[in-house]
Amino acid sequence: MSYPIIFKDGWRVFFMAAGLYGVAAMALWVAWLQGWAEAPFAPAPNAWHAHEMIFGFATAALGGFFLTAVPNWTGAKAAPERFVAVVAGLWLAGRVAVWFSGALPAALVAAIDLAFVPVLAAKLLTQLMKRPKPQNMMFLVLLTLVWVANLLVHLDWTGVTATEAQGLRGGLLSICAMIAVLGGRVTPAFTRNALLRADETAALPVTRKPLEVAGIALAILTAALAVLGAPAALTGTVAVGAGLAAAARLAGWRTAATLGDPIVWALHAGYAMLALGLAAWGLALLGIGPEIGALHILGIGAIGGMTLAVMSRASIGHSGRPLVAPGPVALGYALIPLAVALRWAAAGWPGPMYGIGTLGAGLIWIAAFALYLVALWPIWTTPRPVREAAA
Repeated sequence: MSYPIIFKDGWRVFFMAAGLYGVAAMALWVAWLQGWAEAPFAPAPNAWHAHEMIFGFATAALGGFFLTAVPNWTGAKAAPERFVAVVAGLWLAGRVAVWFSGALPAALVAAIDLAFVPVLAAKLLTQLMKRPKPQNMMFLVLLTLVWVANLLVHLDWTGVTATEAQGLRGGLLSICAMIAVLGGRVTPAFTRNALLRADETAALPVTRKPLEVAGIALAILTAALAVLGAPAALTGTVAVGAGLAAAARLAGWRTAATLGDPIVWALHAGYAMLALGLAAWGLALLGIGPEIGALHILGIGAIGGMTLAVMSRASIGHSGRPLVAPGPVALGYALIPLAVALRWAAAGWPGPMYGIGTLGAGLIWIAAFALYLVALWPIWTTPRPVREAAA
């Protein structure tokens, strides 16, 4: 059976899907806020918005990343086109089910939406077992946390528990924990490569083992505590520690030297948002600052910024093109911190600023991912270029 080219590689269909859904879901949210659209789904619109950005947009980005990276880590055979098509179909079915949840039984919506991550994780397990390493196997644990968090949301929506908020926060923090691990791995490595390409004598990023361990362990513990619904004082204290550890790690990675290279600088910006967001969320749980603002630093800045950076870089690199961000994508990188600032202002200064900041942040997010889609669409939908042999 012949499949469209977007199913040839996991990064094609899932990075495309993440961009399309990031634009579409945010556009509906903005339209609802402005009174331009009705909500066809069963949950409250704000819960739908949070759920779909976490378990819709972000999990699509994770799917594309893991289906691409795990075979490279282990030497295992990449997932065949039929599997990529099936698992992409499961992800899409979840989005459709939640969209039409107002007309479907809640248990059916849950069953459909919860199917994607286990199928993806099962394939990743078969690939990881070829060369099992603890630092890679831990992603199965984090994917399990994401799935459990989504289950908590659906248990609430089916009337079994009252765990919607716990599940949404747990899912967000579990994905942030993956960023702490993956971002902490690729950001200094890609920075080192870029600096050496520019100057073989350049000072390189510094990683310190105690900080690496603390940054990863505290981020994962924060996620676990959020999923478990642990006391706010405990979770907040650990989250502040995770944010400080992330900031300490970033301090050694020579961020200032990357400012002229957007495809590298964007990784640093996403990791900086992770550090800031974890610390701000922890402080909010301790009674200092607005929680909703901190959650959006993590959602827009850490998850949105880092996924935009990684998806664009992987798409360009795996298509055989030079690792240079196209102009529209570089502009998209720069827009994400602006969206974070506006959404934070909306949370910190309610009243007129709420409407302005929320609408502005949503429109800027849409613009950033629309630029990403326009620039990278030809990469996802065309074969890898064939390099001419040297004369």
